[in-house]
Amino acid sequence: MTAHEVLDRLKAGNARFVEDKLDGKLQDSSRRGALTGGQSPYAIILSCADSRVVPELAFDTGLGEIFVIRVAGNVANTESLASIEYAVAHLGTPLIVVLGHESCGAVTAAIGGGDNGYNLNMLLAQISPAVAASGAGAEVNDVVKKNAELTANELVNRSAIVADAVNSGKVKIVPAYYNLGSGSVDFM
Repeated sequence: MTAHEVLDRLKAGNARFVEDKLDGKLQDSSRRGALTGGQSPYAIILSCADSRVVPELAFDTGLGEIFVIRVAGNVANTESLASIEYAVAHLGTPLIVVLGHESCGAVTAAIGGGDNGYNLNMLLAQISPAVAASGAGAEVNDVVKKNAELTANELVNRSAIVADAVNSGKVKIVPAYYNLGSGSVDFM
């Protein structure tokens, strides 16, 4: 599938999710058995670790269809970026979605600042460019959207593997925003 076809497929799956009409395909023992020899996911989703955001459900996908990396604030840290590089280089996945979400706690913490301990401070530092770019007094959801956009750019800036795939037209990167109440995903 092309990146455009994958994006259409994700949008159709999200529409089913929003309408409570999940098809639940590719989630049984037969599918598990079919995947024992390998995987070929059609999309990479860099999502927040928030328990309310489950990409497999939000896009109505089955086993082996999407390669999901979850980390608070959907940041491109070394580990999440390495996982994305693996899927691009070894699985040939044509689409990367950076999925931020409404009322993100990591973004809220980055806006609030302060000392949150060594590890969380390191993670929140990766969200601070979105806070700065959004301006003083920006609403959390505006910063979430800016963070998804900047993270999408960071994937190309920080990875030769991703940059080469994007520049050659093999991979497309799309920032997106998940609405908690409706379950709808806005692709930006």
